[in-house]
Amino acid sequence: MSNPCREVITLQLGHYSNFVGTHWWNLQDASLSYDPETPPGEIQSDVVFREGQTLGGHVTHTPRLIAMDLKGSLRTLRQEGCLYDPGKDTSAVTWDGSLMMHEESPLVKNSFLEDLEKLDKGEIMTEADFYSSPKPHCSAGAVSVNTVNSQLARVQKAYRLEGSVKVWSDFLRIHLHPRTISVIHQYNHDGEAHRLETFGQGEALLQGSVLEDLEDRLHFFVEECDYLQGFQVLCDLADGFAGLGSKVTEMLQDSYGGRGILTWGLAPVSHPNSTPMKDLYHMLNCMLGTVNLANHSSFFCPLTLRGGFGRRPSSPTAFPLLTYDPSLWFHSSAVLALALDALTLPYRLRNNSIPMWQVADTLAVSGRKVVAAYGAVPFPMMHGSSLPDALSACTDSLPWKPLSACSESGDGRCYGQWATLKGFEGQRLISSLAPGIKPPTHLHSLNSGEDILTSYIRSFYPTTPLALQLVSSPSKLTAPFPQIFSQSVGAQGFLQCQPSPPGSRAPAVSSAPVMTSLQSSPALGLWLSELHRGISSFDIRRVAPSFLSQGPEMADYEETLEQLRQLSRCYRDDSGGVMRSSSEEDDDD
Repeated sequence: MSNPCREVITLQLGHYSNFVGTHWWNLQDASLSYDPETPPGEIQSDVVFREGQTLGGHVTHTPRLIAMDLKGSLRTLRQEGCLYDPGKDTSAVTWDGSLMMHEESPLVKNSFLEDLEKLDKGEIMTEADFYSSPKPHCSAGAVSVNTVNSQLARVQKAYRLEGSVKVWSDFLRIHLHPRTISVIHQYNHDGEAHRLETFGQGEALLQGSVLEDLEDRLHFFVEECDYLQGFQVLCDLADGFAGLGSKVTEMLQDSYGGRGILTWGLAPVSHPNSTPMKDLYHMLNCMLGTVNLANHSSFFCPLTLRGGFGRRPSSPTAFPLLTYDPSLWFHSSAVLALALDALTLPYRLRNNSIPMWQVADTLAVSGRKVVAAYGAVPFPMMHGSSLPDALSACTDSLPWKPLSACSESGDGRCYGQWATLKGFEGQRLISSLAPGIKPPTHLHSLNSGEDILTSYIRSFYPTTPLALQLVSSPSKLTAPFPQIFSQSVGAQGFLQCQPSPPGSRAPAVSSAPVMTSLQSSPALGLWLSELHRGISSFDIRRVAPSFLSQGPEMADYEETLEQLRQLSRCYRDDSGGVMRSSSEEDDDD
C-alpha cells in the first residue's frame, strides 16, 4: 500500500552524533537516484530529504536536518554551505584607514575533500549533473553513460582516511542546507578550556540566543512539511550534549505533541585524553541523559559499541565479519550508521511504511520507554544461497550483537521486538529444493521470507509480540566509507566460498546486508539497575562536587536517580521478579 510522504526532521546534537549522522546521510545519498527513468525504490528518500533550488535554478536534495556542534568542529566546512552562495560583495567596504593583514595558512583537505572540490568546480561529473544538465552533442551523439561512470569512478576510488579524519566534516559527501549547521560558540571542540563536559552545562545552553536559533531553524523545516510524522534525534550521551538534548526533546514534546520523537543516545567506545574523573563525568551524563531523554521521547535507544556505561566496561562489541578499530570514531560510527540505516527503515519505506508513533507504541509499553538495539553487521549470508540456508547456520545463537551495551535475556523473555532484514537483493528468500527432496530444516519448507524470519526468531522468543520487515535493497557503501570488512566478505557484502588469500587485496565492499532488532525485554531492567547501582555507590558531593556546580541541583539529581530505579522496575518479568546479576542485592523492595 502506497503512503503519502510523511516527512521526518533529524536533529544531530554533539560531535559523535554528527560522526554517525554523516555516515548515515552518506548512505542515504548513495540510494538517491537522479535518473527520472529509474523506477522508484523501496525507500522513500523524500521522507528525510528536501528538494530545493539554487540561485542558478539547479535542483538540490539536502537533508531535512539540524546539526549542532561546538566552535572549532567544522574545520574546512563552511557553516552556511555553498549551494546558495551568491558570492561575497566587497563594495560595502568603505574603511580608508590603515589596515594590518594577518595571513593564516588554510587547513589542508584530505584527498576525498579535494576530489569533492573538483566536483563542485565541474572537473568531475556526478550522476545528478549527468541527468539534470543539457547533454552536449558530439559525433557519437550524447555523452555516454560509460563516460559518466569513468568520471564517477574518480570519486569512488578507495580512500584511506583513517589518519586524516579529525572531525565529521572530513568525510561528509553531500551538501547541506544553509539552515542546517548550528555552532555553539560558548564552548570549544578542541583544547581543554571551555569544554561542554557536564549535563548541567548542556541544560543551561538551551536558553537565550541558542534557543532562538534552534526554534528559527525548526520552524523553517517544519513549515515546509505537509505530513510531518516526527523527529529522529541523535544525541551524544556522555558529555554536556546529554543535557542539551534533554531540553531539546522536552521542547519538541511540548511544541509538537502527537508527533513521534525517536531518540538515539550515541556514545563512542573511548574518548581521547580521558582521565578517571572524565570517565566519571561520562557515566553521570549517561545516567542523567538516559532518564531525561526517555521521559521526553516516544522511545529512547542507546547506541554504542562500548561494553557498558560503567567505569570499567567490558570489551567493545566484536562482529565476526568486521575488522574495525573500536578506538577510531571514524570506524565505530560507520558500524552504528549501518545498523541505524536498518533500524530506521520502518518509517522510511515507500510502501507499507509504519509511522514513527506506531513503531514507538509497539515497543514502549507500560512505561518501558528505553529499548535496546542489536545488529548483524553485515548479515552472514553466503553468496548464491537462500535465507533458510543462512538462518539454519545460526541455530545455536542469533546472528546479531549488542548495539546498546545490553546483553539479551537469553531465556526467550521479551515484551516486544521489531526486526528488520535489508539487503538480500539477488539472493533467494525461500528454498529451491527439487520436488520430492525432504527439506533439511523446517525453515526450508516455508513459502515466504516473512514466514521464514518469523519462525526463526520465534524459535528463540516463542511468546514475544513480533513485528518485522524485509527490504531487498542493501545499504550502498560509497566513498569514503571505511573498508572494515573481513577477507571472507565479497563485493556485495555476502560471504565468499573462497575467501581472499591472506596478504591479497580483497575486493572493495560496495553494499552490505544488515539485520537488526529493537527489543524491550527484562534484560534492560538488569542494565538500568546496574547503572543505578554504579552511580549510587559513591557520594557525588564528595567525589565530583564540580559536576553539580552548574546544575542540576542536588535534589534534582537524587530525584533522577530515583526515576532510574523506578524505570528499571518497569522491566520486571511476568513472575513479578526482576532479572539481576548474581552480585546484586534485592534492595528494591
